[in-house]
Amino acid sequence: MLVLVVDSTVLNLAIPALMRDLGATPADIQWILDSYVLVFAGLVLTVGSLSDRYGRRRALIIGLIIFGLASGLATLATEPWQLIAARALMGVGGSVLMPSTLSILITVFDEDERRKAIAAWSSVAMIGVIAGPTLGGVLLQHFYWGSVFLMNVPIAIVAVIAAVTLMPETYGSSRGLDPVGVVLSIIGMSSLVWAVITFPADGWNLGLVAAAVLGLGGFVLWERRTEHPMLPLGLFKDRAFSGACASIVLLAFGSGALMLALTQYLQFVLGYEPLQAGIALLPYVVAAMIFNGVGAGLGKKVSNRTLITLGLAVIAGAFGLLSTLDSSDGYLLLVVSLIVMGVGGGLAGPAAYTALMGAVPPEHAGVGSALNDTVQQVGIALSIAILGSVLSGAYTSSMPESAPDAARASVNAALDSGDPVLVDAGKEAFLSAMSVGSLVGLGFAIAAAIVALAVLPRQRVTEVSPIPTH
Repeated sequence: MLVLVVDSTVLNLAIPALMRDLGATPADIQWILDSYVLVFAGLVLTVGSLSDRYGRRRALIIGLIIFGLASGLATLATEPWQLIAARALMGVGGSVLMPSTLSILITVFDEDERRKAIAAWSSVAMIGVIAGPTLGGVLLQHFYWGSVFLMNVPIAIVAVIAAVTLMPETYGSSRGLDPVGVVLSIIGMSSLVWAVITFPADGWNLGLVAAAVLGLGGFVLWERRTEHPMLPLGLFKDRAFSGACASIVLLAFGSGALMLALTQYLQFVLGYEPLQAGIALLPYVVAAMIFNGVGAGLGKKVSNRTLITLGLAVIAGAFGLLSTLDSSDGYLLLVVSLIVMGVGGGLAGPAAYTALMGAVPPEHAGVGSALNDTVQQVGIALSIAILGSVLSGAYTSSMPESAPDAARASVNAALDSGDPVLVDAGKEAFLSAMSVGSLVGLGFAIAAAIVALAVLPRQRVTEVSPIPTH
């Protein structure tokens, strides 16, 4: 979990360096981010199902090896397309690795400890949010951009050694393979995410939309009739499961592009160095970690529905604060918003994961965890595509029409122009765009809270018992 989060958080910090050293355009940056998401979302459901059959620890180790090797290859890139290809290979490794992180927890820990384990899992993600920008900031300040990928390699090596020496192997049911389901899920999910990614620039690609509808529709029909389904569709009849899925998608949508915008705000608008920008995000992380623990304790007395709804409402409040940022506010209002965001995420996140995984039978823990990852990645892909488009459009519309085309398309170009008037206009336009994006995030956080309140069951759901390890 740590290596995946470190990679995603540090990449946002590296965006200015990638634009400068690789000559990456905003479209290249979008694909550097989205190539990982595209491959991950297409494969994760399949690999989660396979990990149940062939061993979750084995999948974890294979995923770490692929991810570490791909990170090493990324450091050798001299053109944006090469980095995009390396990121796609990292998506393969992430899809193999990620489902096992959560499925191992719910099968190894019993009911009394499981909520704490999931809170710890969430907190490790927060540690990654600290470690990524902090270590990445130091590296970007003293070395070239490729060093932020190179640091994934030793983390992956340590994780492989720890998995081999400390972790038991666990298996799910020995059901037969579902090759038709595998092919249909890959076609459907990849087409869906690709269609969403390309929508802001090119509009809806009817071929991709048709492939997504046919692929996912065929997948559902096939899974209902096959003797050994890859994904047991009966899970969606459980309100705890379906409500948690919907809440996670909307939460991921609302917050997915937040860090992307904030790291650019800190560097482009406030003029922070990468290391300063990383440290500036610490209040969010600390608040989230503290309230992960608070949420785990409250979860023994309060329903997941209450915690998720409350947390999402708090997150909506944080987006509301961010939408009021002004050039005279500096860091103070931002830090308050980050703390409020961390409180909300700490309350809502572990409760949503617990609700989702608590409804999954242990023999399907791998595919259940993969579905959790899938809905998050779909939400993030939607967020980066749609909110990224909103940010870009709002920035361009806020820039003076007399500004050069390059400056109207990218705040980086405005700042590099050396023209004080153009620099100020770029900063103000970016602030205006962030305000619009924050209002969109607020709307989706409120929608997620309403969904949680309406769909999730009122009572606490008894969580599943662990299955034996092998």
